[in-house]
Amino acid sequence: MIKISLVGDIGAGKTYVSKLFMTPCFSADKVVARIYKNNRKCYIALKKKFPEFIKKFPIKKSELLNIIKNKTSNLKEVGVIVHPFVRKELKTFLSENNNKKIVVLDIPLYLENKMNKKDDIIIFLKTVKKEADKRLKKRKNFSNKLLNILRKSQLPLKQKIKKSKYILVNNYDAAIMKKRVKILKDKILNDRSSS
Repeated sequence: MIKISLVGDIGAGKTYVSKLFMTPCFSADKVVARIYKNNRKCYIALKKKFPEFIKKFPIKKSELLNIIKNKTSNLKEVGVIVHPFVRKELKTFLSENNNKKIVVLDIPLYLENKMNKKDDIIIFLKTVKKEADKRLKKRKNFSNKLLNILRKSQLPLKQKIKKSKYILVNNYDAAIMKKRVKILKDKILNDRSSS
């Protein structure tokens, strides 16, 4: 099984491009949303750590955003509690899709949390920052303060490029991106079978 992970700046379109690979995709954001909605163990741990923010079950996204906005270091604290639940779900996803040629891992802090393995294919999704920022501003709950906190928690883009095997340019044109992803997917399969 080939594990592909897309990395890049916030708003580069990683989730959208992940879907274009037309293969099982592990979306950490969806998994985290499900954990906040259904996992009482996670709720209890977060409530214990942040009683002034977490009011009742299920956990609201707005409560978590307030935790992070309140103090930058809280992002790491939330991660320490939530990541073990995400890793458990990832393990399940990988074993369920063990027979697939390719799976895509859409995990925002993939490199930062040292989740990458030696054989993983890392693709850097390059985009025009101005275009990415324009799209980010359209998101619900957008805040410049939060964006800056999240950007600071990530590796510099140069480091992400260095750790990537391929660079894919996202120009936000659906038809072009479908073609680019198909070409890259074929190349990855070809490279892997010939090695």
